[in-house]
Amino acid sequence: MMELKTLKSFVAVAALKSFSAAARELYTVQPAISRHITALEDELGVKLFFRNSREVVITTAGEQLLSEAIDLLRRAELAKEHVVKTYQGEIGSLTIAYMGGATLSFIPDLVRHYSLRYPKVDINLVEMTASEQIEAFEQNKIDLGFSRPMPKLIAADYQAIDIYIDSLTAILPDNHPLAKKASLNLSSLQDEPFVLFARSEAVGIFDAIISLCQQENFSPFIKNQPKQMQTLLTQVAAGIGVSIAPHSIRKLASSGCRFITIKGVSPNIPLLLHYKKHRFSPSAEAFTKVVIEAIPAIQQAMSEKQN
Repeated sequence: MMELKTLKSFVAVAALKSFSAAARELYTVQPAISRHITALEDELGVKLFFRNSREVVITTAGEQLLSEAIDLLRRAELAKEHVVKTYQGEIGSLTIAYMGGATLSFIPDLVRHYSLRYPKVDINLVEMTASEQIEAFEQNKIDLGFSRPMPKLIAADYQAIDIYIDSLTAILPDNHPLAKKASLNLSSLQDEPFVLFARSEAVGIFDAIISLCQQENFSPFIKNQPKQMQTLLTQVAAGIGVSIAPHSIRKLASSGCRFITIKGVSPNIPLLLHYKKHRFSPSAEAFTKVVIEAIPAIQQAMSEKQN
């Protein structure tokens, strides 16, 4: 079977028309070059060079092999280069899931900065809820996901990077009697119908909201549970009900809604970047480094917007 080092010897002899010159070019000795050419001729059963004491002339069969050998050596070098660049995260593909309202203020910049450093990585951004991300991770459809904390039963399978802490806010139609208040007691909404983000899509947030209401001695009448935050905002703007949701969703289309601070202690709502511990590609690792560099600026910006 033809080896790359044999083909390199052959190409050098063909280019330089000299066994000794080929040996010097490849930093070896002439007998080694001669052995390579003889082995190649024996394997192929053809004569590759006419040679005497004065000259080395490539044969017709040798000319055919030369074009093939040059292409093989070029592809071998290219394959080696691609392997190294893939290992270093410089080429490949990366699928990132994100929660729209929670990341819209910073994810475009993250991806743009990453692409400037790694222009040959193909990036695919997919908007998904927390539950959709868990399913996508299980099916190996995504590499990274910006989401809420993983359920305890599967959290050990994932590595999580803290991005920022969000808070809950009351969301009212802009024509609601309380819409012009800067802050309100949650109990003032106890007789209102609620539109809450579906528990199936974000168990932690839903349970935190119910717990807050119970602390105020009421159970909310839940009229609708949309599975998209944008739908939630649309329904609130339409007057179907009031809502409590992470403050960050104000980045979505929220015309007709007012965001009002809830008096008292509001639970922290973390946003994290997740990846599976056993499936962490070099491209994903490179992206997490870009994210980590940006975390202080993200946290400052999100803190300012919540105050």
